[in-house]
This record gives sequence, structure tokens and C-alpha cells, in this order.
Amino acid sequence: MSDDGTDGGADLGVLRHKRDATRYRILVEIAERQPAVSQREIADAIGITAQAVSEHLGDLADGGFVDREGRGRYRVTKEGVDWLISRTDELSEYLDHVTSDVLGAVEVETALADGPVEEGDRVGLSMRDGVLHARSVAEGDGDDDAGDAVPDSEGTDHTDGATAVAVTAADTGQDVGVAEFDGVVDYELGAVTAVVVPAVRDGGSRTVDPSRLREFAADADLVVAAGTEAAAAVRRLDREPDVRFGTVDAVREAAMRGLDVLLVVVAGQLSAHADGLRETAVSYEVVDASRER
Repeated sequence: MSDDGTDGGADLGVLRHKRDATRYRILVEIAERQPAVSQREIADAIGITAQAVSEHLGDLADGGFVDREGRGRYRVTKEGVDWLISRTDELSEYLDHVTSDVLGAVEVETALADGPVEEGDRVGLSMRDGVLHARSVAEGDGDDDAGDAVPDSEGTDHTDGATAVAVTAADTGQDVGVAEFDGVVDYELGAVTAVVVPAVRDGGSRTVDPSRLREFAADADLVVAAGTEAAAAVRRLDREPDVRFGTVDAVREAAMRGLDVLLVVVAGQLSAHADGLRETAVSYEVVDASRER
């Protein structure tokens, strides 16, 4: 609905025109209160005068967006509902843009706390098992403490290469928000090893040597099966794949976070994974696990 009450804009929708924004809020109030609608209540709810509400209601009725059913009785018409839905969709898209593209640029990341963390603490960061970890830097240690080694559950030291500021508090093992990064988290990217399984009409999982596949799986942090034939091949090892669905994004994300991935993939899906990995610095290789090598 534009300023003449008949049409609407795109992109920011009701945020583009103040008049449309007011009418949007009036229609919402009517929809919530109908059929008995107090102009004074609407005015108080949206912060304008009752006279202004009355004028907008007249325009909305003339435009076919509201039906008058007597004094103080209004209903939103089908046209009014359709307009509300379209503008609500536009607002939802705009909110998604603000959340992901605008607020996301603030770079608040989530980590797991290796110990108690208070909001405002300077924390050292490390990447372990594909998860960002944070631990408070003791007062007086300064940023130099960020270079200390942090042992993981297997006793392997991982050096903190960055610090940040905690924007939430957390106890040990809880998620904590971190921002204002200084430095780069020091860890190695993972690698992807791909085993291609033919489609079922070409032999499927029966062409894969289980012992050879088991060797590759033993060296992987994550086993991913892309396709039913691939899942069948992995299950012949008496184990379930770690990932079955959304595998292109999962493989790329896991490797970017330092995990070595065994990708067991049906032939027709290999190119999609390769395309996804080419957009990153992750290395990958295709290996042979067929029965006849």
C-alpha cells in the first residue's frame, strides 16, 4: 500500500513510508481486536492521536482493506490480510538481512568455556576437535598468556594464537560468546579423503573393499556418507556414518575447523563436494577402495 492507500513498495516494504508503517500497525491492532475496535486503544498502542487513527481508518476502508460494520466495529478484509502478509514477509526478509549481514559483521562467535568465564574477561582461544574453546586469561598475565599450550582430552597441546573478549558469562563446558578478536587462532585445516561408491546399477556398495575402507576410516576424525550406497558401504564396517545429510556443507565446515574427513560418496554426488571444497583452502584427494585395485 503506497501513500494513496492502493499499492505497496518492495524491499523495505512498510519501512519505506511512514504512512504505510502506521497503517500496517493499525491493521495489526484491528486484526487483534476485531470486531470491537476502540480507536483510542489503537491510538494509545501505536502512539498517535485518535483523530489520526480515525483518518487512517477512513482511508483503509475506502481502499478496501477494512470493512466498517457499525460504530466502533471494523474487520480486516481479505485484501487487508493479503497486504499484511506480504509486508510481514518483507519485514522478515529484512530482519534476516540485519541479523546475518549486519549484526553478523560484529563477529560474535561461540566457544566452549574451558573454565569459568565472566562477561568482559579477556580469553585465550584454541581450536580442538573442531570446536572453538575459550579460557580466561589471568589478570596480570596480559596477552602473552594467550601463547600458552592447552592440553586436550588426549594430552595433545594446542597453542592459543588469538584472544578475544567474552560477551557472556559461562561455567566450564558451557557456550560463551566472544568478540573483539586479537590475533589468529593457530590450528591446521583438516583434509578430506574421498572414496567413490558406484551407483547401485553399477554395483553399489558391493564394489567397495570393507577392509580397505576400514583403513581409511581409522585415520579420519569424521566419517561422512553421501548417498544410500555410500551409507551401505560404511555400515558394512559395523558402524553408522557420523553424517548422512547436508554433507556438502558438513564436510567443508568440519575440514575448515581442523577435522580430517573420510567422505564416502556416490559417484554422482562427488562433483558437488569438489565444488564446495574448491572454495576453501582445504585439500582433498580421491582414493580407490574398490575390490579390484
